[in-house]
Amino acid sequence: MNYPYCKTLNNGVVVPQLGLGTWKSASGKAVIDAIKYAVDAGYRSIDTAKAYRNEESVGEGIRTCGIPREELYVTTKIWNGDHGFENTIKGYEGSMERLDIGYIDELLIHWPTPKYNDYVETFKAMEMLYEEGKVRAIGVCNFTIEFLEELRKNCHITPAVNQIEMHPMLIQHDLMDYCSDHGILIEAYSPLMNGGEILHNELIAEIGRKYGKTNAQVTLRFLFQLGVRILTKSVHKERIIENQDIFDFELSKEDMERIATLNKGIRTCGDPNTSNFR
Repeated sequence: MNYPYCKTLNNGVVVPQLGLGTWKSASGKAVIDAIKYAVDAGYRSIDTAKAYRNEESVGEGIRTCGIPREELYVTTKIWNGDHGFENTIKGYEGSMERLDIGYIDELLIHWPTPKYNDYVETFKAMEMLYEEGKVRAIGVCNFTIEFLEELRKNCHITPAVNQIEMHPMLIQHDLMDYCSDHGILIEAYSPLMNGGEILHNELIAEIGRKYGKTNAQVTLRFLFQLGVRILTKSVHKERIIENQDIFDFELSKEDMERIATLNKGIRTCGDPNTSNFR
């Protein structure tokens, strides 16, 4: 992987530490252009999902961006309504057809939806896909320690990643420790709180002035230094470039500790324990 900052998954696959997310990115020209802007800025990772309703356009963006397919790391997800062994296989096949990019690098369970208690069977189907060489890595999104423990007891492959909402106001230390202990890479989505409070926080702005960086850049650098993989989302060229420009400075230990004081357990997305939508 020709990218300056990478992480190695528990199966040896190398992944860029920063990627472009496409949640709420409209299908068509907007997301196709966003992928072009991103690869021009140096991104080599694209994240999508069936639920985003833009896989076709993401696939077109990947095919037409001018970067060889093997230089890009592409993630998609099994939607809640596609849980269960057979449905998961069909869900994978549907994403393959919509994306039309040859293969999927990373396949994730989008939500555990505990009410239906079928995420273990879903993961078992993904194990089969992985063992057949149809995906390069498998993992989960929005899984708590309890859900990860169920997979550990009932499945034979440890998830490569756990993609969770993460930003300075939601740092799940116990979950981070668990994933670290079990070789599961944390992927942070909504790192800027969906454009919310974090972009106007005065403490982060003060620290940003010290380094000549924006609130977004300080926040992303904070997560980068925590060692997680970060998925930023924008369709605007300037923002995409701004979000990539975090590798030429380093937050001091004191500033890392100051930012960490913002952790209040605030979610801007769903709660894994109660999000059972299908």
